[in-house]
Amino acid sequence: MARLFPLFFRSPFSNFFLSSEDYYQRHDIASFVRMIRFIAFFVSLLLPSLYIAVTTFQQEMIPTTLLISLAAQREGVPLPALLEALLMELTFEVIREAGIRMPRVIGPAISIVGALVLGQAAVQAGLVSGAMVIIVSFTAIANFVIPALGMSAAIRLMRFLLMALAGSFGLFGVLAGMIPLLLHLVALRSFGVPYLLPIAPLKWMNFKDLFYRLPWRALTERPAVFGSLNPRRQLRRGPKRKGAGE
Repeated sequence: MARLFPLFFRSPFSNFFLSSEDYYQRHDIASFVRMIRFIAFFVSLLLPSLYIAVTTFQQEMIPTTLLISLAAQREGVPLPALLEALLMELTFEVIREAGIRMPRVIGPAISIVGALVLGQAAVQAGLVSGAMVIIVSFTAIANFVIPALGMSAAIRLMRFLLMALAGSFGLFGVLAGMIPLLLHLVALRSFGVPYLLPIAPLKWMNFKDLFYRLPWRALTERPAVFGSLNPRRQLRRGPKRKGAGE
């Protein structure tokens, strides 16, 4: 009878943005994709709340032409921006959950068609504006870019909290929500290792494989998260092949 053995290891925050494919392709391609993941993280977490805050409280930050366009789209919409965003976010969550529970063959198709049909119907019915549908759709797509499923679920929960703060206090509410979150992450530890390593505490040598990945020949140091007594990697020497060292 097969036995299952759990494996526990240190995992700082930055590890949730890494993927095994990053180390099987060129460093420039891997760096570009990795930066896309970090951008998608901030978009998924902050975009709806920033849109709510700016359109509700800080309209002076919007260019005049864009402000007129947004005002024209919201004409006749009975809901405030916060309820409008919550309605669309909850709708997308229901569609996402339905796509997961349905058979694999038709699940993705139902999710895509359902999102398109419901979004278009909501705009035509005057319940939401077209800009809000774009914001929520782009946020949902950005959430799928993050490799770690648990991280994407946590981001969705935090997004609802930031949206509520943005709808109540504007950009100050978003800032008030981000500061406790950042302090909480700084205080966390994963098996004794700071959760935000190598950003806090700052480890410059590990930035070679954080937001971007340098070529293999430049990655001479082991990650600080492992706490190795010998920080230098054991690089294997061999015949140089085409594309080696990338």
